[in-house]
Amino acid sequence: MVGLGTWSLTRAVLIILLLSRSLEGCGYINLSTPVVHLGDAITASCIISQNCGYLDSESQIVWRLGEELLPGGRQQRLPDGTQESTITLPHLNDSLALLFCSLPWSKGLQILDVAELRAGYPPTTPSNLSCLMNLTTESLICQWEPGPDTRLPTNYTLKSFKGLNDCQVQEEAIPDCIPEDGQSHCSIPRQHMRLYQAMGIWVQAENVLGTRKSLQLCLDPMDVVKVEPSTLRALDPSPEVTPPQPGCLLLHWEPWKPSLHIEQKCELRYRPQLGEASWALVGPLPSKSFQHELCGLLPFTAYTLQMRCIRWPLSGLWSDWGPSLVLISSKQPPNVTLETWWRQRQLNSSTVDVQLFWKPMPPEEDSKQIQGYLVSWEPSGQAGVVPPTPLCNTTELNCTFNLPSEVQEVVLVAYNTAGTSQPTPVIFSEHRGPPVGSLHTMARDPHSLWVNWEPPSPQPRGYVIEWGLGPPSPSGSHKTWKMEHNGSITGTLLQENIRPFQLYEITVTPLYQDTMGSSQHIYAYSQETGPLNAPELRINQIGNNWACLEWVPQAPELGKSPLTYTIFWTNPIGQSFSITLNASSHEYVLHNLEPASLYHIHLMAANQAGAANSTVLTLKTIASEEPELHVILILLGLLVLLICFCVTAWLCCRPSRKNSLWPSVPDPAHSSLGSWVPTTTAVEEIYRLPSLRDPSMPTITNITVLEEEEKKPGPCEANDSSGTCGLPTLVQAYVLQGDQRALSIQPQPQSGNSDQVLYGKVLGSSTGPGPGYYIRCDSTQPLLGGLTPSPKSYENLWFQTSPLRTPELLVPNHEDDCVFGPLLDFPLLQGLQVHGVEGLGGF
Repeated sequence: MVGLGTWSLTRAVLIILLLSRSLEGCGYINLSTPVVHLGDAITASCIISQNCGYLDSESQIVWRLGEELLPGGRQQRLPDGTQESTITLPHLNDSLALLFCSLPWSKGLQILDVAELRAGYPPTTPSNLSCLMNLTTESLICQWEPGPDTRLPTNYTLKSFKGLNDCQVQEEAIPDCIPEDGQSHCSIPRQHMRLYQAMGIWVQAENVLGTRKSLQLCLDPMDVVKVEPSTLRALDPSPEVTPPQPGCLLLHWEPWKPSLHIEQKCELRYRPQLGEASWALVGPLPSKSFQHELCGLLPFTAYTLQMRCIRWPLSGLWSDWGPSLVLISSKQPPNVTLETWWRQRQLNSSTVDVQLFWKPMPPEEDSKQIQGYLVSWEPSGQAGVVPPTPLCNTTELNCTFNLPSEVQEVVLVAYNTAGTSQPTPVIFSEHRGPPVGSLHTMARDPHSLWVNWEPPSPQPRGYVIEWGLGPPSPSGSHKTWKMEHNGSITGTLLQENIRPFQLYEITVTPLYQDTMGSSQHIYAYSQETGPLNAPELRINQIGNNWACLEWVPQAPELGKSPLTYTIFWTNPIGQSFSITLNASSHEYVLHNLEPASLYHIHLMAANQAGAANSTVLTLKTIASEEPELHVILILLGLLVLLICFCVTAWLCCRPSRKNSLWPSVPDPAHSSLGSWVPTTTAVEEIYRLPSLRDPSMPTITNITVLEEEEKKPGPCEANDSSGTCGLPTLVQAYVLQGDQRALSIQPQPQSGNSDQVLYGKVLGSSTGPGPGYYIRCDSTQPLLGGLTPSPKSYENLWFQTSPLRTPELLVPNHEDDCVFGPLLDFPLLQGLQVHGVEGLGGF
């Protein structure tokens, strides 16, 4: 505050020094008071001398408070020729402000004078004055509360004097003590006071608005002596010192050396480090022995201890709490009761496997003294004779061991270095009682499970509840259990080792007086999740007003609520419908649909925790007339196929039409002449090929097969000289179409057919044993009259049939000048292998 005022004055001085020398001494400001109470009014006047050469009679004085222009004040000319302007500020709300008096000057304002205005509060009375005698510095230290800020520079002074009669009489003044800036305490040195003599002390606060004094203290410096706390430590063990009892601590402390000549008393406070326990206070402690045995503590528990002291029996002040000391109380044998639970499994006829569980009671904070657990077995009839056989020694709360089948009891104890607890017998009873009924679970929150059941009859004495992670976790791993001793309850809350979204297996076993009941188990989730996805819909069948949908239902999961399936569908006009089905459903038929309409369908799978939707399936129903049209088309197609099949069978099976479409012609290069013999009788087959030279003549080859009905003598039989009387009656003639230009000069065959030229005759009988013969004619007609054009790729010339002709028997004629002999030089058969009887036996 003082620094702010100094800066403001310096600024004002600089502004005044910067005033124009021509206006120096022209005007000045008078204030009613330089400092006012914050919010009060203040009046200021600016007087301009008549010697100011630049002052016009019409010059108007301008006021400015900081950066704010103020309304013009009352301005008047005095009888002596000076001008005066007076202004009143109704409320001064700033603790520091500058007020300027100015004149218009060269299109601006020229400052004539500046004044500093201050506002604040008078000081409040200092309170809570207290003093203490510090033996270390040998000074009297006093402190007080100054009160709220005054907004003005305020000075505090600690005043004192040496007094008599409870400070009613002032004997000698003591120099004032002025604290440092911002401090509210001050020290009176030892040389300015007398010990064991009263002193009057008070604090005075002063600023420009007033002065305040605190209440006066009258005290003897030795009455306010504050000693330092003693140093606390544990008593070192020695043969002369008896070890502490269980749950006790032996303490020792050393007083502060400057206070050895001062009688004092001390207090001790302590609390266990476990948890947030409150402090416990012990005192006063003996002042001469400087040691103390603190009992009533928890065995083998860490404690925090502190000590403080005060001058006693004379008056004084408590010292501060000394530094903390951490000690661990002595041990005692565990004083706990062990609750037990077990499982048995028969390994063979003589050995059983036992898994034993236990819990110390009272709760955990009372069982920290336990260092381990011992399970032992003492053979019956040898108690005290043979030492017990240890089965396991562990720090865990469970143990697995093997026992003979006849052993029905083991002993469990807890121990530490001070001894063992009372033995807890464990008797293995059989499962003979009835189990609980109607076991149910419910998750109240993600970290707890409520289990309830129907109590069996007769009522048990209690229950054992076990829980642990369900499949796929290994059976029996990390099981948590608790025992309920009230057999009338029907449920319990499980809160230990419960995590969200985990599957738990819960087992409840009733306990009877000398036996136990069968265990019942159930699976449950601490916090169930909804299904991840829904089955996909598929269309099985569809009609004009119905659709059959199917899906693969999800397999039920352990511990989860059963699923329900809901089918939603929307018709073309936006109307929605739904149907809910149970978890075993896998198909559904939608009825009352519109023909030839689009429907949007999806499936929702839901349980108690949530739901999931499948993808949307879009289907269109069949139009009403489409089924009849399909049936008609199918029937017509079947009818056409049947007709075609019948016609084909008729054409293929009719004897007169056999081989009419696709004759079987053997390959001349890989067959004999015998394979050319027809197999049908009394049938005439004529194959006519088109001419390769003249398109107007379609037949190029006419093969006529003649078969005789009975054997008759032919013309050749009458002529013995020719050597051909034994020829067969059946005659096969092979006639080739020749050049049409030579038809006029060729002899005509006996058949009278003018479009054929006979080159040779094949004579033979299909029933005769002899070989066949052919007669070559001495015709001058060339076999191939000329080059013929090659057939087109699409012309199947060799399988075009010609109309049937009447078979005609051809007989040899000597006039034709033909000779009998083998068919070796017949042009069309030169590629055939002509053999003997086996090759020509058909003729």
